[in-house]
Formats: sequence, structure tokens, C-alpha cells
Amino acid sequence: MTAAYATARRLLGEPSPGPLRRLLGKLLSRYLRLTGRARYDRCQMEDIQGTPIVILPTVFNPRVLRSGAFFAKTIATGRLGAGGDVLDLGTGSGVCAVFASRHARRVVAVDINRAAVRCAGINAALNDAANVECRPGDLFGAVPGERFDAIFFNPPFYVGEPADERDAAWRSPDGAERFARELDAHLSPGGRAWLLLSSHGDACPRYVTELEQRGFALCVHASREYINERVTILQVCRAGG
Repeated sequence: MTAAYATARRLLGEPSPGPLRRLLGKLLSRYLRLTGRARYDRCQMEDIQGTPIVILPTVFNPRVLRSGAFFAKTIATGRLGAGGDVLDLGTGSGVCAVFASRHARRVVAVDINRAAVRCAGINAALNDAANVECRPGDLFGAVPGERFDAIFFNPPFYVGEPADERDAAWRSPDGAERFARELDAHLSPGGRAWLLLSSHGDACPRYVTELEQRGFALCVHASREYINERVTILQVCRAGG
């Protein structure tokens, strides 16, 4: 085991949840499919801590996939990005942008999926989040030359070429490398990023390795155990920052 891999596993947890948890995870996935909760071809409405969130077709559901709701609650509880300029990469439904808007100066919500950009705009309007601006784009390509006090990113967990815009939320051939390479140029002095990763997914350890190789300091801000995975929010800052 390399030192880099050991560091990633220390922060994120082991990828295998054990046979019982794997079985329970499969049963949960089957239940979600049978009940239609995991479908992405129709509009749905979710309630996240009393906040209504519309889910358009092809946009990931933050409650069904768990990570989006967990991230949003963490942002709200910790008032992450309070008083500053916030960038929400891979915004999806816009749930994190909406929660951040309640204490941030402004929020820019970015997604490569054009349906997600529309969805985030709808949810910003629905929740009177007038300080949220939604833009289409791939990673930092939508914010050239801009810097932010807080950057949130719930990235693709798998390495590979996406089949379509929806699949780009699941996989990217080089997302970890590009995020780590471009992050410093988009952080304000003293700015920090919060990155949500899973114990599953071959891309997740890459984010840890790439960021550490570029001199960033990482620490666990919050984590949660689910049936078949651990979800971790890492705080990322410049070394000594």
C-alpha cells in the first residue's frame, strides 16, 4: 500500500462495507427502483430540512443519493461560507447553493448538465435565494478569473468517460486532476474548499492524492456512515492557511 493510498483510506474509510452491509445496500437500491424513487425521467419534489427542492429529469436527487442532503445540512449547520462569495461546483438540484445563500453574500452555482442548471435556478427562485446565480460549465470553466471565499464540490466518484450529461455527475476521466490543478487560482486569500467524497468510487482517493501533491492541507470536517458506504466532507485549504 502506497503512502498516498493509505492517507486516502485513513480520511475516507475502506471501500468494502462487508458482506452484510453490501446485501443491505443492494436491497435498498432495489427498493428505490421498485418504488420509483431512483428514477431520473420525471419531476419529483423533496423536502430537505423544511426546504422544498424540485428535481427535474436527469438531475440527481439529493435525498435518494444521500450525499447532497448531507452536504446541504452540513453547510447550513456550520454556516460554511458565511458572509463571503461561494462557488457550488456540480450543483445538481442546487440544494447546497440554496442552503448557502442564507448566510453567504453571493453564490455561483455551476453544473455541466444544462438540466441541472435549470433545476438549480428553479429551486433558487422557489426559495427566494436572489443571491444565487446559476451558470452552465465544466468545473472552473464557468468562472474564469473569479475567486471565492468558499468552494463546495460534490464530484463524480468514478473515473471514466461519461455517456451523457447526466452521467457526468457519476464519472469523469480527469476531474480530480483538473480540480486540484485549478483550485488555488480560484480561492480568495484565506479561502477554503469543502469536498464531499465517498469510501466507494475509484476517483475519490485521487482527489486526496492530487490535492496533497499540490500542497493543500486536508482534514475531515464531517462524516456519516450509511448502510454500504461512508460519506466524508473534507476541508481543503492552503498549507498553513
